[in-house]
Amino acid sequence: MSYIWEDFNIKPFPAETVVFRDGIFCPELSTLDSPVVDKNYDLPIHFIYVGELTGQNDFDININENIKNQSVYISVKVKVKTFAKLNINIKNSGFGTDLRGFVVIENHGNIDFNIDAHHLAQNTGILIQTRLLAHEDSISKITGTAYIYQYCENAKSNIEFSALAGKNAQIVFSPRQKISSIPDTAEHSANIAHFTVSQVEYLHESGLNDIEVKKVLKDAFINNVDLFK
Repeated sequence: MSYIWEDFNIKPFPAETVVFRDGIFCPELSTLDSPVVDKNYDLPIHFIYVGELTGQNDFDININENIKNQSVYISVKVKVKTFAKLNINIKNSGFGTDLRGFVVIENHGNIDFNIDAHHLAQNTGILIQTRLLAHEDSISKITGTAYIYQYCENAKSNIEFSALAGKNAQIVFSPRQKISSIPDTAEHSANIAHFTVSQVEYLHESGLNDIEVKKVLKDAFINNVDLFK
C-alpha cells in the first residue's frame, strides 16, 4: 500500500480498504475481497479510487441496512488528459453511519463529474469535498445532488465544490439538494479559489522558480491553507 502514498499522496491508516486504480477494482491491494460492503467492521472502511481516467467510469458505494454506526471514508485522486466521465453514486442505508469523502480531480482535458448522495436511513452522514485543478483550456462540468428521503431525519449532508482555474478554463458547477426530511445539517457550495499577484511575488522572492511556485499554489489549494483565504 506504500505506493498509494508515494504516487497519489494518500496516506493509508488502519482501516478495511477497497482500492480501485484506473477505474478497476484491485483485490490484491484491498483488505476486502469485494467492493460490496454488507456488514460492520471494527475498523473504518476506506474506499480509495486513484489513477488516470478515460471514457465512462462508475464508482458505486452501497452501505446497506445491516450496517450500523460504521465510519466510512472515500479518497479519490484522479487525472484526466483527454475526456472522461466519472459518476460516484452513494447509497447510505446504515443507521448512524457516517461517510466522509475527499475528491481531487486534475483536469487537462474534458471531465464530466457527477456525484449523487442518497440518504436512505435516519442519522446518516454523507459529506464530500471536491477540489478541481482545471488546467489551461480545460473543460469541466461538476454536478452533485444530495437526496434526503422521507423518514430519513437527522441526516448530515454537505456537497462542496472548489476549483483552481488555469487560463481559459471552462467550469460549470451544479450543486443541488432534494430534501424530504428535516436534516441535522444540509449544506452545499461552489467557489473558485484565487491567488494574488503579491502572493506569487512573495514566493518568487523566497527563491522559488515558476515550476516550484505552481506546485506550492497547487498544494495550498488542495490542502486548503490560508494562502487562498
